Formats: sequence, C-alpha cells, structure tokens
Amino acid sequence: MKELTILILGGKGKTGRRVAERLVKLGHKNIRIAGRSETPAFDWENPETWPAVLEGMDSVYITFQPDLAIPSAAQTIREFATAANLHGIRKMVLLSGRGEKEAEICEKIIMEIAKEWTIVRASWFNQNFSEGFFLESILTGNVALPRAETLEPFIDADDIADVIVETLIDSKHNKKIYELTGPRLWNFPQVISEIASATGRRIQFQPLTLDENQTLLRQYQVPEDHIWLFNYLFTEVLDGRNASVTADVQKILAREAKDFTAYVKETAATGLWNPVEDLSAPECNEQIETSE
Repeated sequence: MKELTILILGGKGKTGRRVAERLVKLGHKNIRIAGRSETPAFDWENPETWPAVLEGMDSVYITFQPDLAIPSAAQTIREFATAANLHGIRKMVLLSGRGEKEAEICEKIIMEIAKEWTIVRASWFNQNFSEGFFLESILTGNVALPRAETLEPFIDADDIADVIVETLIDSKHNKKIYELTGPRLWNFPQVISEIASATGRRIQFQPLTLDENQTLLRQYQVPEDHIWLFNYLFTEVLDGRNASVTADVQKILAREAKDFTAYVKETAATGLWNPVEDLSAPECNEQIETSE
C-alpha cells in the first residue's frame, strides 16, 4: 500500500501539532508541517507560497487563520482548494466551527472541489483556557466576558486531534460531516469556578455586556480586526445555538469525549494556572488571540 503523504496546515497550532504527533507515533513518516516559520514557508495571505508545500502531498488537514468567518475566507479557501486539487491532493479535511453560517460557505467549497473530503465542526476548545484566549485573564485572577450564562459543550483539542487523524487515514470518513462536542454543557462562571477550585486560587468572574467588552478591548489596544472577530464569536456563535451535545466523538473513537473536569484536573496538575508571582489585578487584562 502506498505510504500516505499528509500536509498539516497550522502544524504548530492547538490541533495541528497534536495531529502531527499522533501521525508520527502511528508510523507515518511523510508528514509535512506548514506555517510561516516552516521551510518551505506557508502563508494564507500569499498564494505564491502554496505550491511548494502542496507538491508531493496527497492529503491535507486545513485549519484556516484567523477564522473561517472573516469576509475574505471563502475566496481564499476556494483558491487554495483549487490549487491543492491541481497539485494532486485527493483528500481534504477541514476544521470548521460549529454553528457558524459563514464557515458553512467554506465547507461547501471544499465539498465542491475536493475529490475526497471530511468536514469536522468543533465546539470551543478546552485549551482556549490554557493555550490562548483566556489564559492571561485566568493568571491575573480576573476574567471578564460577555454571554456569561450561555451554555457551551467545550471540546478537548486531544479529542479533535484523534478524530482528525482517523479522518485522514481511513476512507470510511470520506464525504462525512462531524460535529464534535464535549459530554456536558458549561457556562463561563462554571468554567472559572472549576478552574479556581482545582488550583486553589481565587479567580473572579465579571459578566460584561457586549458593549462593555468592546470598550475594554479597545482600552487594552486590541487590534480592531481581533475585536470584530471576538464580537462575531460572542454574537453569532455563543448565543445558545450550540447548547447541545453530540455523540460523534464516541462514534468515531469508540470512547467518550474528555470531560471538562478531567481537562481541568490535568492542566491544574502542571502548575500552568498557578503563577509564581501574584499577578492579581483589579481590572481584566484580556488578550485576544485568533489562532486555532
């Protein structure tokens, strides 16, 4: 059987590096990680960088930065999928957002162009609290966010990676759309309380209106495009539309998805959420990241 050649876009990101690690452990040697700092470099904003990373590959895991919701995403995805097809890529696995209408436009483009495809829609990542998005606020001991009571079935990046690997190496997942969630629904106050309990720290949660949150982000000089994306996520995605769980992780992996409590215990044990110095501050110090 021909050895798979697999291209991983965003190979240093939350899911990309986990997918690469798993494929290597399974014995797949022809793995190419793509990113701006890799050789050859890959840049979504520079199509001239695409051919070099596509050459010789027959499968690709697509994670788009900063998000499939941005206005330019559909055109970029169409151009990339077309280029990938011309370079002999047969299988395209797209990481998409659950409940994002704009992302569904990109999904349809992949379905239209790719010879073989799988769409993986994911809920918000557990790792947003430890590898991005909300980590700095947790370390300061003051998390301020809108949509405090909205329920979300947070999914673990390890579970996403395990699913992605299966979809890349097993053709039975071709032309399938999966929605990945954790096993329970959580709101932000519950999440922060769980982290505080596991770390033995006092971490305050402050509910904000969307307007208050936007003002706060501007005070911290967050770029306007990041503010736009943050507002999109909290108005168009985190509005209750995803307040349900699915069994797709169990269906694909033959095991339950990781519970958020298990993720919190594992992460707390590393000491990540226990800063060496007292960083507590009276105001939120939220930094927005848009990496996957």
